[in-house]
Amino acid sequence: MRNKQENKNNRRPGEKDPAKKPNRAVRILWITFISFLIVFPLLIVAIDHGMVGDMPSLAELENPQNDLSTDVLAADGTTLGRYYVTDRSNSLFKDTSLNVIHALLATEDERFFDHAGIDPIATIAIPFYAIIHKKRGSSTITQQLAKALVKRKSTNIFIMPIIKLKEWVLAVKLERNLTKREILNLYLNTVPFGDNVFGIKNASLTFYSVLPENASIDQAAALIAMLKGNSIYNPRSHPKNSKTRRNTVLDQMSKYGYITEAQANDLKSKETPLKYHKLDYHGGIAPYFRMIVEMQVKQMIKDLKKPDGTPYDIYKDGLKIWTTLDVKMQAYAEEAMQEHLTVWQKTFLSQPVYKDGTIWNREGPIQTILNQAIKGSDRYLAFRSQDMTEAKAMAQMKVPVKMKVFAWNKTRSLDTVMSPLDSLKYMKLFLQAGFMAMDPATGEVKAWVGGIDHNYFQFDHVNINAKRQVGSTIKPLLYTFAIDNGFDPCSSIETTPQDFPTKMGYNADKEASYDPHVTMKEALAKSINNAALYVLRQVGIDPFVDFVQKCGITSRIDKVPAVALGVSDISLTEMLGAYSMFPGKGINTQPYYITKIEDKNGTVLKTFTPVQKEILNDTVAYKMVNMMRGVVNFGTGARLRGRYQITSDIAGKTGTTSNQADAWFIGYSPDLIAGAWVGCNDREFRFRREQDGQGAASALPIWALFMKKVWKDEVLSKKYDPKKTFPIPKGWTDCVSADTLIHQPPPPGTEFNETSGEY
Repeated sequence: MRNKQENKNNRRPGEKDPAKKPNRAVRILWITFISFLIVFPLLIVAIDHGMVGDMPSLAELENPQNDLSTDVLAADGTTLGRYYVTDRSNSLFKDTSLNVIHALLATEDERFFDHAGIDPIATIAIPFYAIIHKKRGSSTITQQLAKALVKRKSTNIFIMPIIKLKEWVLAVKLERNLTKREILNLYLNTVPFGDNVFGIKNASLTFYSVLPENASIDQAAALIAMLKGNSIYNPRSHPKNSKTRRNTVLDQMSKYGYITEAQANDLKSKETPLKYHKLDYHGGIAPYFRMIVEMQVKQMIKDLKKPDGTPYDIYKDGLKIWTTLDVKMQAYAEEAMQEHLTVWQKTFLSQPVYKDGTIWNREGPIQTILNQAIKGSDRYLAFRSQDMTEAKAMAQMKVPVKMKVFAWNKTRSLDTVMSPLDSLKYMKLFLQAGFMAMDPATGEVKAWVGGIDHNYFQFDHVNINAKRQVGSTIKPLLYTFAIDNGFDPCSSIETTPQDFPTKMGYNADKEASYDPHVTMKEALAKSINNAALYVLRQVGIDPFVDFVQKCGITSRIDKVPAVALGVSDISLTEMLGAYSMFPGKGINTQPYYITKIEDKNGTVLKTFTPVQKEILNDTVAYKMVNMMRGVVNFGTGARLRGRYQITSDIAGKTGTTSNQADAWFIGYSPDLIAGAWVGCNDREFRFRREQDGQGAASALPIWALFMKKVWKDEVLSKKYDPKKTFPIPKGWTDCVSADTLIHQPPPPGTEFNETSGEY
């Protein structure tokens, strides 16, 4: 007491008692705490109002501007493919299986329905789990969604706390303005899965070929397992890791009562079969068709505007393009082409000049084609870009290397060793083909096969810009024009050489022998060239060309005598459109393949209808059908009845160009029209033997195989009835001809040679 009193007495006036001096550390702590209580709410408010970096609006949160892939859909809604920068598509909550929802909740956020965006229990537990060195995520599904919606632009340690606060604010805003179901749905549509696939719909379709609504328990577990690491737990590339993580998800589902322990153990003991189907540019259904749809839609939407005034982007705006394609018929068309060309390619390469390689020793066009291929190849251009001289680059082109080339096998590819030069020669000698089928009444394209393999050959031989000489397939149009102007199928016409002002004594049947006069029926059935020239001379070149263009053919048609023989380059698409008037009772219907375009919300942006016009009356059309029946009954297409045993009511026309560079067949039933073209990309490569290169041998088999598959299909045969016959117009009577040959099929096993004019 005395010391205290002495100290008090010894203090100078105004001096404070040291015993009452506050602790400095405590004071700093209090100042910090009070400042935090003041600054933290202000910081939250500043973040919420976008004063500390950009903050998305409520509308942006509800409708995030993720890039959405555009879906191309078949007539039945099957997804044919996608156009995208990011492979992402949206689905509705009601279209997602509870198995997926339960797997997600059990694994990522078991208290999802009990918190308001931030899980306080998980957040407080972070230090505890850190101390025992056990990794555990504290982010809720809502926080993960917020993180996905606002991309982190920096990982700076000083900025990360602000970023984390921003994600918390976003999570709370999401919880306040969206229902729990909406948050789950938005999350599942946003998160990335393996192989650069975004959203549960794309993921379930890609890895297991099922819609999310049909995902089984183990499939759902495997899909959600990828969210832990979409690369390391990818079931395609890391099946063992995927199974381990899938089993963890199943255990979590059992732990929280979504499935029983027995169910979990049973599923853990089994595999989840992968049914991988990534819709890429080359793979999937109808790649050539998707390519033309892509080009067309980009043109169609360039003048359309979104509600915000900006133009639509086919790669980002999640459009839905509905097409007319029939998935089954497309598959049958591809199968038919493969079945025929797998065999026919061997026949082609068995020819001496190709088998022994001497074709490449020929000077002239062959060397020009080869040199152009070399100079345009990626390898040659790469060599030249390395400052190699032309001579050195050419030398490198002869050095064997490992490579993959096309082959007619199960994988459509072959790992081999050959020089780049030899690979160019190898690929040049493949027969190419184009095939299209359409409904002649509506114009709807049902099948479109533009080539033999889109990975190696991207050129589309069905596209309207892909034009080849059509040969004798032009003749039905010529005979139609003649009959519409007074000729009769039983009219007698000449088969002798014909005189034209610019071409006297034109003989197009030098190697064939025919009677001097035949009926138009026989002339068309046997595809007699001089007879076609005679008809052309009667109707006139200019009027005929005008008629061809009236039928919807927009390609350039040279007004020369050889127009009657098909020297003009015309696309397969145009030819089918022109032929539609025969089964269409005189109505020309142009092919179309897009029915409507919708935005991501299902709003229709554009619709399409067939373009039709009457070209003939139904009587003239039926006369042509009857004449073209002769082609398949006893003419150049007779193998349809013989070799392929087709008994249905059909009609058509073969076509073969000079030196067998192009082979065609276009045929139709009452309800379906289809056409095939076969040839090499370069016309110098062709069949040397006439019997192999003609349309009946090279192209007709694809048509026959396709139609037989369609008629055999239980569903398709109801729409395209093989027993249906062409309707006979009222008052029609067949002409009477003294010619009996036209009514008599050739002996069994014989086939008509279009070039020689003999069976």
